[in-house]
Formats: sequence, C-alpha cells, structure tokens
Amino acid sequence: MYIKRILLIIVLVGLVVGGIFAYTVYSAIFDPNTTFNNDEATLYIRSDDSFEDVKNALEPLLEDMTTFVQVADRKGYSTNVKPGKYVIRRGMNNNDIVNSLRSSNNIPVTVAFNNQETIASLAGRIAAQIEPDSLTLLKAFQDVEFLKENAFDADTKLAMYIPNSYEFFWNTSATKFRDRMLTEYRRFWTEDRQAKAKALNLDPTEVISLAAIVHKETAKVDERPRVAGLYLNRIRRGMLLQADPTVIYALKKHQNNFDLVIKRVLYKDLELDSPYNTYKYKGVPPGPITMPDISAIDAVLNAEKHDYIYMVANVDNFGYHKFAKTGAQHNQNKVQYVRWINQQNINR
Repeated sequence: MYIKRILLIIVLVGLVVGGIFAYTVYSAIFDPNTTFNNDEATLYIRSDDSFEDVKNALEPLLEDMTTFVQVADRKGYSTNVKPGKYVIRRGMNNNDIVNSLRSSNNIPVTVAFNNQETIASLAGRIAAQIEPDSLTLLKAFQDVEFLKENAFDADTKLAMYIPNSYEFFWNTSATKFRDRMLTEYRRFWTEDRQAKAKALNLDPTEVISLAAIVHKETAKVDERPRVAGLYLNRIRRGMLLQADPTVIYALKKHQNNFDLVIKRVLYKDLELDSPYNTYKYKGVPPGPITMPDISAIDAVLNAEKHDYIYMVANVDNFGYHKFAKTGAQHNQNKVQYVRWINQQNINR
C-alpha cells in the first residue's frame, strides 16, 4: 500500500512537472512576443549578417529574446540565416516570427528610378532601395566586358536602363540587378518599336539619345511628339540639332560637375568642343544626356509629322514652345523670349 502511494505521488509529480514543462515550451513557441505598437515592423537582413546581427536588430522589437533564441535553435534558423526584407506583425509568437524570417517569406521591394543624368547618380538612386552600395552597383554598371558583350559603351550605357518601377528582392546583388535591367531593356524594344526606329534610320540607343533631348526640352508630354518631329526634320535636312540641353550637358561633363545649375546658355558656351555640343557636331549625340521618360522615347518613335525646324520657349504659355518653319518666323518668335529672359536678369 505504501509503495503504491509512493508510486502515485511520483506519477502525480511527474505529470505536474511535465505539464509545467509543456506549458513553458508551449508559451515559448506560441505566446505573443512583440513589444512594438505599430501594426508591423520591417526587418532588413543583409547577406553577410549572422544570427547575432539578427538578434541585435530584433532586440527592440521582442519582449523575450531568450525564448526567441530557443525556438530559433529548435527550428534550425540560428544556423541558417536568410538575407532579405521581412515583416513582423504585432502580436506574433516566436514560431510565427521564425517562420516569417525564412527565405520563402522574403518580401519584394519596388525599385523606381527616372531622369538620372549619369550612371553614378543611377547607382546612388538604386543603392537607396536595395542592399548593394552605390560603389558596388557602379562597378557592375561600368563593367567593360559586360558593356562590350551587349553592344553598349561608356557613352551609351545609361540607355540600357528604362525608367519604370520594378519588383526586386531587397538583397538582389548588383550584377543580378544589372542583368535584370538588360532583360527589361530587350523586352522594351519590341519588334514594333525596333521597326519604327529602323524607319527613322536610328538604332535603339540613338532613339534614346534623341529622346533625352526631347525630354529635356519639354516636360509637356503632349508636346513631345512635336518637338521630336522638329529634331527629326533637322536630321533629315542635315542641319545641326542646336539643342541647348546638349550644351548644358557638355558643360557639366567638361567641368565634371553635374550639380552645376545653368539657366541660360551663352554664346561662348556654344564654342565648347564636345561631341555632345550639337551646335558644333551634326546628328544625335554619342549617348543620352539624361535618362528619358518612356513618353519621350515613344514620342521619337511616333513623332508628329510637320515642317517645323525652329522653336523657342513660349512666354505666353510657360512650359510650351512656339514653332516655326522659317528663320524669319523664328526670329519674330525669338524677340519676345529674349525680351522676357533679359527682364528676369538671368545671366547664367
């Protein structure tokens, strides 16, 4: 009888201890373990981060780090950290948190860019949105072998990046980002667009280079086909493009200062010997002077057919231009613009 009582006590103690242990394990795994008040918190894990780095990043977000580590160890996460962007929602338990940090839950980010004037500024723009830094991106963008293999060079390399919004994983490498942009470039140049470029006697990079001028000349999307038609008329007639934005770009490039602000092109500027100076050199510049919007590219490919070869800013309707077919008509239009710009005291 005494032995049975002892055995019963042992069984009861075992059940209590087991219950406490099971409850402790259950709590560690399934009880909420977040401290933030927002609906969710975002965590960025770099490609070279260790589990210690993850713990440090999670420290201000979790109520109990010890139980998180226990669950992470049990599920094998502590030795298999995955880089990327992850979201932790308020009230998540350790099991959910660990599961959310697995690679299958790596959340894509939207990468957007437009209107960069240089490949360096593009690298800086992208570096603010995905993991690689600007120097790593710049190195990938300027890789000589890559450019040569894909028919680009130092002047045309910016043309490969079609401005838009794209989905990437945050931890995408610099080379994978670049390669994806090449794919998007090829996808953009459909058979229809290529046929239109060929009809203009221009290749895709030349179209983009001309579109960059159109983009700089007018921000009005509805006017871009007309401006594009004007420049195409000049090319067909063997005339100089004489586009002020190309002179401004040439000056910035010459001074190696793309932060330079030039509001007025002076006669002396037109003498700068640069292949980008369309007052000196015929045809399309050797590369784009900026990253043109898709609307500007399509404006060139679908240019308005007309006989205009001159234009000047319209001071009666800012943002738009006055167009002319003859030099005499253009000079009449120009008088009003010159008077206005002199009144503004814009000397540079």
